[in-house]
Amino acid sequence: MGEAEIDPFKKILTIHSSIITYGNASTPELSKLIAQEIEELWNEPRATIALDGIIHQVIFRTEQGSYPQIEPLEIVSNTNARKNFFRIEEYASGNISFVDGLGSNTGYFKLENLYPGSTTAAHEFGHTLGLPHPERLDIRGEGRPGIMYPRGTWVDPPFQYDPGVLPGAPGGTMHPMHRRVKLPDIAALKLDRLRFVGRMAIVGEFTNVYHQDHSELKDSESDII
Repeated sequence: MGEAEIDPFKKILTIHSSIITYGNASTPELSKLIAQEIEELWNEPRATIALDGIIHQVIFRTEQGSYPQIEPLEIVSNTNARKNFFRIEEYASGNISFVDGLGSNTGYFKLENLYPGSTTAAHEFGHTLGLPHPERLDIRGEGRPGIMYPRGTWVDPPFQYDPGVLPGAPGGTMHPMHRRVKLPDIAALKLDRLRFVGRMAIVGEFTNVYHQDHSELKDSESDII
């Protein structure tokens, strides 16, 4: 989720977002890494958009903060469209990072997925802006995969976990480090259709879900059994 701002004089459309992390694995360093990855990858295409017939440069600006012990009320009562809240833990149910739907502002990240260059944060950020996974997951012959392709996608050998194995074999699917934001990803956001009030518009919707530590939920289920 984010807030779009038009600067009619500089002809810039800026998407402002703030990545706020919490949980046992949240640290200032990790939050900074996530925000930097989002900014770098989403600005890499140097995209432009026509607004009322005038070309504007699209820029993503991402702030960040780490609040390991954040109060649930701060999340569930949030009204700031720039704020995205993600719990970070070593254990995640289903062994994946996720957000709470397309165009959301909350989610849960598995620590193991957030190594430098993983593209996980940039991928999940795309979901918060409303982008789904592509329907076709065999893109052999099309070069580097876009940012919204999920793990398991069939790609050209250089973009596999192991370039030397057959597609679909163990190691024969997309390594997420090879994903990049492309111009079609920016176009898919349909920023020209946003409803602006003055210079501002909201991208996405408020989900405001506070996530509990999945390891605690697992322990509770074990106690019941």
